[in-house]
Amino acid sequence: MSDLLEAARAGDRRALSKLLSAVENGVESRESLGIPHNSGGGKIIGITGAPGVGKSCLVDRLLRTFSAADMRIAVLAVDPSSPLTGGALLGDRVRMQTADDDPNVFVRSLATRNQPGGLPVRLGLMAEVLVASGFDLVLVETVGSGQSEVRIVSVADRVLLVEGPGRGDSIQAEKAGVLELADAIVVNKSDLEGAERVASDLRSALDITGNPPPVLLASARNDVGIEDLADLLLSLPSRSGASMARWRERLLTAWDAALLERGDLDEVLSGLEAGEFDADQWVAEKLEE
Repeated sequence: MSDLLEAARAGDRRALSKLLSAVENGVESRESLGIPHNSGGGKIIGITGAPGVGKSCLVDRLLRTFSAADMRIAVLAVDPSSPLTGGALLGDRVRMQTADDDPNVFVRSLATRNQPGGLPVRLGLMAEVLVASGFDLVLVETVGSGQSEVRIVSVADRVLLVEGPGRGDSIQAEKAGVLELADAIVVNKSDLEGAERVASDLRSALDITGNPPPVLLASARNDVGIEDLADLLLSLPSRSGASMARWRERLLTAWDAALLERGDLDEVLSGLEAGEFDADQWVAEKLEE
């Protein structure tokens, strides 16, 4: 695996794909790869927001802008898995046309596998592998389940929340969730009626926090505001006051990963199903060990 990592650093995409597959499938760990923990230096940017706000199209425009500046950019695009079949469409990259012919861009699609928080438990290490492979930025596009999707802060150094017109009034904007943890907010589809009002509502709602994140307007369709957004992401500081919430999510993510990767997980689930013990009892016993 160290040879694959060196090959990936040299630009070998096949080696990088094999390496990411080994990490995603749990074959390789941080220790075996010698990957350091994320330093929080701003190279991993989470892009989240509700379905339909144009996250993938916005990412595609950002990829073109970053690539034109001769930056190497990787994208981890997460798609939901079916709770019945376990399958996933993995269709985000259909909207990322830049990924097909740009040597500076690498896109990897992956499924949630119905794991907690809507993010695969190995996503964080995969992003860190991409950083270790020499990419200047790693963009993580989430499924987009709305403001409850706070788990992204366990992976990303910075979080960009994408909003759009026609998604509710100022009361909706004031609801708690990922809005409180976002380092920046962009209202996409600025060419549509109501976009300015959404941006104004967000600014008003966030002003009361005393530490509001920047709120920008952009249009992926018309390529408006993309360069300003790209410049902001390259110099965006982490929003102060949210560090405790970030570490809480990282602890929960580590716990979920340890639980889901247990070799006896099927036996534990069978015991729960048979009524041999309940979940609270099992967790309490494990915490005492």
